[in-house]
Amino acid sequence: CWRAVCRLRVTRTSAVPIVPAKPGRNAAAARRGFRYGDGLLVISSPHRAEMQAPSQPQGQSLTPHVYWAQRHGELFLRVDLSDVQKPDVTITENTLFFRAHGHGAKGDNAYEFRLAFLEAVNSEPLFKTTERQVNITVKKIESKWWDRLTKQEKKPIFLVPDFDRWLDESDAETELREKEELEEINKISLESRVRKNSYVTMRTGYLFMYNLVQFLGFSWIFVNMTVRLFVFGQDSLFDTFHVVGDVMNFCQILAIVEVINPLLGLVKTSLVPAIIQVLGRIIILFVVIGSQAEMQNKAAVFAVFYLWSIIEMFRYPYYMLSCIGTEWKILTWIRYTIWIPLYPLGVIAEAVCVVQSIPHFEESGRFTVQLPNPLNISFSFTYFLQVYLIIMFLGLFVNFRHLYKQRNKRLRPRKHKIY
Repeated sequence: CWRAVCRLRVTRTSAVPIVPAKPGRNAAAARRGFRYGDGLLVISSPHRAEMQAPSQPQGQSLTPHVYWAQRHGELFLRVDLSDVQKPDVTITENTLFFRAHGHGAKGDNAYEFRLAFLEAVNSEPLFKTTERQVNITVKKIESKWWDRLTKQEKKPIFLVPDFDRWLDESDAETELREKEELEEINKISLESRVRKNSYVTMRTGYLFMYNLVQFLGFSWIFVNMTVRLFVFGQDSLFDTFHVVGDVMNFCQILAIVEVINPLLGLVKTSLVPAIIQVLGRIIILFVVIGSQAEMQNKAAVFAVFYLWSIIEMFRYPYYMLSCIGTEWKILTWIRYTIWIPLYPLGVIAEAVCVVQSIPHFEESGRFTVQLPNPLNISFSFTYFLQVYLIIMFLGLFVNFRHLYKQRNKRLRPRKHKIY
């Protein structure tokens, strides 16, 4: 049996397995595009082109690896592409479009991807190209923590957390506060070298002194009532108004400026909750209690004064320190937490005073207008007090909602969710 060893001549990427050459097969091989000569198998050009290894089709784009992290006000994206010259990065309708030519996981090719964000973002992204990657920063419209990055719940396969920059919500909030504290320190340092505005200085001094005076007044009331309670026991419950009533009257009259301050723009606070609190306490103190000698000996007066003084002992120091840009975390927590049990208890104690005063007002007829009179109108103050009881609890709802929003703003609950 005749045998010949066939050597294969390879051109570029074409490859053909070695085939033993036999006599009489040249004609058949030639019809198929092959020929044998001198022990060598030669591939004709048409078949050689067909057998070349496939390459990446021109114009087809691939998806790069994208790493992401977030802060309360920003999103960070890191695109794993090197040697990128002029990337095309745009945001349209909260969707980021990226297109660039660079060297990625699948070689030197065109890469692109799109991300539809969970919530609204700024339409002008910031990006920086390095030799190894493309860094993209996107500003959030609303500064808050997102549960995920994309609008779709299922995570894209090319998107993974950037653990080099990743922080959970609690750590990000700590970082934000440290940044704010550093900015505040720099601001104070700058202000120490620059002449301060006289108006700002006077406003700060005025607010600081007001809160200091109120703090001292309510602290004196609380200490006095506490000491008398331990010394005299239950007997101290019935002469509270005669002992601390003058100081309480002074503090509540002074509190009228808490309605004037937001009207003048001296403080940034809601006007309605301030009016509800100040007006409500004036009615209880000067009308319900102060105008009826029989009410001044009630134990409910002790409860009202004691609850008021506890709440204000923490509220006014917090505002006082805020005037000079200082914050104690424990004081902040107490100020935005202690009202949760004490505020409803205070309203209940005030309601008890109103209910106990109705028989006395009905008997004395004080503040009641009867017919006939020149104006030809009648007014029953006891009916007014009954309606006022309903208004008190509506005011409780309004103030409770306002304080709850403030608490969430200052003491935001922390969540941790990564996908």
